[in-house]
Amino acid sequence: MPVVTDGPAGAPRRLLEAGGIAKSFGGARALVDASLTIEAGEVHGLVGANGAGKSTLIKVLAGLVRPDAGEVRIDGEPVRLDHPNRAAKLGLGFIHQELALVPDMTVMENVMLGAPKPARFGIVDWRAVERTVAPLAHRVGLTVPLRSDVRRLSTADQWLVSICRALVRDARLIVMDEPTASLSAAEAEKLFGIVRSLAASGVAVLYVSHRLDEIMSLCRRVTTFRDGRSVAVLEGRALTKPALIEAIVGHAVTEVARPPTRAKRGEVVLSAAGLERLPRVRSASFALHRGEVLGLGGLVGAGRSELARLVFGADRARAGRMLLGGRPFAPRSPADAVRAGIGFVPEERRAEGLVLGKSVAFNLGLGDLAGLVRGPALPLVDLKRQRRRAADTAERLSVKMQGPNQPVGRLSGGNQQKVLIGRWLQKRRDVLILDEPTRGVDIGARGEIHRLVRGLAAEGLAVLVISSEPDELPELCDRVLVMNEGTIIAELEGEAISRAAIIAASYRTGEAAPEARGEAA
Repeated sequence: MPVVTDGPAGAPRRLLEAGGIAKSFGGARALVDASLTIEAGEVHGLVGANGAGKSTLIKVLAGLVRPDAGEVRIDGEPVRLDHPNRAAKLGLGFIHQELALVPDMTVMENVMLGAPKPARFGIVDWRAVERTVAPLAHRVGLTVPLRSDVRRLSTADQWLVSICRALVRDARLIVMDEPTASLSAAEAEKLFGIVRSLAASGVAVLYVSHRLDEIMSLCRRVTTFRDGRSVAVLEGRALTKPALIEAIVGHAVTEVARPPTRAKRGEVVLSAAGLERLPRVRSASFALHRGEVLGLGGLVGAGRSELARLVFGADRARAGRMLLGGRPFAPRSPADAVRAGIGFVPEERRAEGLVLGKSVAFNLGLGDLAGLVRGPALPLVDLKRQRRRAADTAERLSVKMQGPNQPVGRLSGGNQQKVLIGRWLQKRRDVLILDEPTRGVDIGARGEIHRLVRGLAAEGLAVLVISSEPDELPELCDRVLVMNEGTIIAELEGEAISRAAIIAASYRTGEAAPEARGEAA
């Protein structure tokens, strides 16, 4: 594996070395001669496409998966990671994207979960536990009461609880998997400060993310995985975004063409005036045109997803009205919205969008079950038609799969997202709502999804995109509406759409944008 650098290497202490790691599941090879070296006190990046082997290597280090070949060394000594407890005793801590916290337990109970607790006469001494946890909470900036239930905490504070859990076990290496996926820009900046502070204190951090700007800002060295192999280590002046992208996908990735101008938009397909569901949505008004990609930006908690739920009938508006195709539209349920020609791809695709144990064909067919039944007299799904339509849609969207019968849960994140989008292409739709369409997908799949969305808009579909990615809306959208505290506070169009403008508007308060007052067509 090439190490790409710009100068002579120093000699810092190697904390962890993994070499020659191989692992197969059945006939599928997840890791092939993979390697990783992490130095004490460094923030080390780990990047790669979905399915590249990152998660499998992390499971090997955590003692959750036993490799078929290879060796792991801690402080230069070979170790056997055959159980999570063994990994923890060696100083390895893991914080996965889906945080493993118990909602109904307190902060300090979660921090101490699985760790030895001070006790008196065989009973846990919770005052002593609090004295143990309090310095760790202060160290990471966790200010909530330690006896609060975790379910009441924000996602950002839950991350801090997870970091405390690793530190209470004297972790020397903390693995963070997609730590900012559900955080606002301000929360992410706070986490970055904590990561840098941990590294300064000698704790190594393995930072796993698809957000390359974060990787480049935080990490001195970055290991890239592709097809189960570690293909490059980049550092110094060699660590650039184009170099990372090329290492991840194996070739340079072309940028998505700039969206067409406003003049090419068609008629208004969907409009809303004064939609309200307090406290998250306040008097929201907008118009979505045929052939347009309309972005919805703002901080986490600004009300974007809640506004989309009102349009899709998942929640009921308390005030305001909508028009779809020029006719009054007041969906009482998502089924009403689907019948009216609206498709919706939710933010949490695995929990809310897909039936993971079912096939690709089954999941694609959920968007138009009526079109798959044999007839009114025999309301059974025609399985041959289901597979044929699924194969056609998968080919159109370039879904990488073994076949229509493959369980959708075994696809990569990018391909799962294509299946969710393809579900709504089984039958003609007028509006497609995409909530965080590229969250958790790699740079190559992101480009493919962007091209797909632009292609659908070119065919006349009206697309509403919600995204927390700072650069996604400028790349993808014709117009961007920015929300703040439930109100559409700004409208950006054409060259005015930029990362800086979206962030600035996200923190702005005051009078709503003209379109949000119903003044724009």
